[in-house]
Amino acid sequence: MVNIALVEQESVREKVLAFTFDDGPHPIYTRQVLEIFRSASGRATFFMIGKEMEAHPEIASEVHREGHEIGNHTYTHPDLTKLTLKAAGEELQRAESLVQEITGQPTRCFRPPYFGVNDDILSLAAERGYQTIGAVNGDAKDWDNPGVEHILEHTRSAVKPGSVLIFHDGYGDRSETVEAVRVLVNELVAEGYRLVTVSELLRFPK
Repeated sequence: MVNIALVEQESVREKVLAFTFDDGPHPIYTRQVLEIFRSASGRATFFMIGKEMEAHPEIASEVHREGHEIGNHTYTHPDLTKLTLKAAGEELQRAESLVQEITGQPTRCFRPPYFGVNDDILSLAAERGYQTIGAVNGDAKDWDNPGVEHILEHTRSAVKPGSVLIFHDGYGDRSETVEAVRVLVNELVAEGYRLVTVSELLRFPK
């Protein structure tokens, strides 16, 4: 049963949380993120843009091979609330087709660019079997390159079991994000957290 709402926090009994990465895949930063999670034996969810998947299919395949989840982040990264429902549906479908080419299966997680949703978009996503995914650490604003300490401070304060965290591995210089994620992953694993995909998080006992 799909929840017709933006999911950013799950009530779970275990110390698990989900790191998510938007706007990739990127040949430099996505691979740096993969190395961090490889070292931590963790998994993440990558909300990929269709056009970037077409540009870097080998990176998308690498993400999938390493056991991470690929989610739908539309084909061209528009604000879906500014499109007709037909055009919004086409954005989802074009990206979905690319995900299926890489993974061999449909994705069930969708993140709207700019968190741009309304009731129509949430319903459209639900009709297509998607859970629409938000995040608890939007104030970190890693997409604006606010500095590693800013990203860390505004993520640490939002973390608790069941949290979904947002970061970016595509579009522009993401070196601050990579460094902040490296620190956070080490800290959270040391605190006993397990790093899981969004789909795994949604299946945990409530």
